[in-house]
Amino acid sequence: MSDPSTMMRRAREMREFIYRVEASSSGGEEPDQYPSSSSSSSTLPTALGGGLDAVGGGGGGGMNYCLIASKQMVGIFLSVWVRRELVQNIGHLRVDSVGRGIMGRLGNKGCIAMSMTLHQTSVCFVCSHLASGQKEGDEVRRNADVAEILKSTQFPRICKVPGQRVPEKIIDHDRIIWLGDLNYRVVLTYDETKALLEENDWDTLLENDQLMIERQAGRVFKGWKEGKIYFAPTYKYKPNTDSYAGETTKSKKKRRTPAWCDRILWHGRGIEQLQYIRGEDRFSDHRPVCSVFVVEADVDNGSKIRKGYSTLDSRIHCESPLPIPQRHSFYDF
Repeated sequence: MSDPSTMMRRAREMREFIYRVEASSSGGEEPDQYPSSSSSSSTLPTALGGGLDAVGGGGGGGMNYCLIASKQMVGIFLSVWVRRELVQNIGHLRVDSVGRGIMGRLGNKGCIAMSMTLHQTSVCFVCSHLASGQKEGDEVRRNADVAEILKSTQFPRICKVPGQRVPEKIIDHDRIIWLGDLNYRVVLTYDETKALLEENDWDTLLENDQLMIERQAGRVFKGWKEGKIYFAPTYKYKPNTDSYAGETTKSKKKRRTPAWCDRILWHGRGIEQLQYIRGEDRFSDHRPVCSVFVVEADVDNGSKIRKGYSTLDSRIHCESPLPIPQRHSFYDF
């Protein structure tokens, strides 16, 4: 994942995927909202749509976007694309990164954060890859990563206008979207998880999801929100298949229990989630996750506008929860 050529290939594959979706969609004017996406293991771009959108850019299907910021840190990659007519309303653009990998410093784990203002509203995107591992207690390391990211991320002070507030910390922004491979696991054995998956017993599985347990206990992401999960666990898949890895793994120590490692959360008022789904691209042992938001932004005259924040194609719609995918199993078909 750390090879830049690999990241470029994955970004190119995502762009080609978007162009295919765009080409297969019916013609007509662009909708007002656009979808927001996070990727799995090392994270693909994020975006601002209907206002801001992030994968692809300037190209296919009539989309007309400008790349305003991008950064890679080992296997983490974040980019933000903005519709051309909104560029003039973007200000105070800053980027920071925090390494939480080897010795708590290196960039194989950690985050990239991007801060900006849209009109008079401050917006922050955080793309992270937290501590891995499915042993008991590994969730504590992930919680510590989140705490350190919130503490250590420091955006440069660039505004000296008296009375104008430009946030320097993540949590001080009006609207925040946090996405990536958060690596929280299911606190059940492999066999218990396998049985529940085959029965489509999602409620029991989600009751044992580490992120939900830790959030409910107030140990991480206190005050943050996440949408209802209606999709299958996103990790770990056998390469280029729709089958979870595990049955063919000889060593039980290397066997990974399926889990919802890839997540999108948000913080702040004026954010409405319209969609929270997973994609089915097979270029990783994870499945990518995407979300669509409508976000309020304050304009100069004191009124509010609503803009969609996204990273996938604008014509993916979801009127009701998606059906539970039946075809994801431990076996090849």
